[in-house]
Amino acid sequence: MDTLDISDTLRIPMSEITLTAIRSQGAGGQNVNKVATAIHLRFDARQSAAIPERVKSRLLQISDHRITDDGVIVIKSQAYKSQDRNRQAALARLTELLSSAMREPKRRVRTRPGKKAHQKRLDAKSRRSALKRSRRVTQDD
Repeated sequence: MDTLDISDTLRIPMSEITLTAIRSQGAGGQNVNKVATAIHLRFDARQSAAIPERVKSRLLQISDHRITDDGVIVIKSQAYKSQDRNRQAALARLTELLSSAMREPKRRVRTRPGKKAHQKRLDAKSRRSALKRSRRVTQDD
């Protein structure tokens, strides 16, 4: 596999993705202490030639803890005991992140509330006002 297919139009060369095997954290006995099964994925989105500029800008605007200020995406996968499964999981998460940045956000169409909704709001306000008026302490003269 020499490219990571994000969509029909976007393919990222694997040479731009750095995969490093590291030791997993947490419980697991001797296997965790001896074998590097976790995967640390790094992808520099800002320097990538494969990603179009509009997708880059949307990707860098996403507030995600996996994206650094320099535009490097860092994903750590240690859910599985096998290094290969963790590699697949990390690449799947990168694919999901990039495909979400590719989607164009829907433009909001401004609408006005209808006449009935407007009247209902005014009626609720007047009921609330009357309730508060009835609770006031009156002074006797």
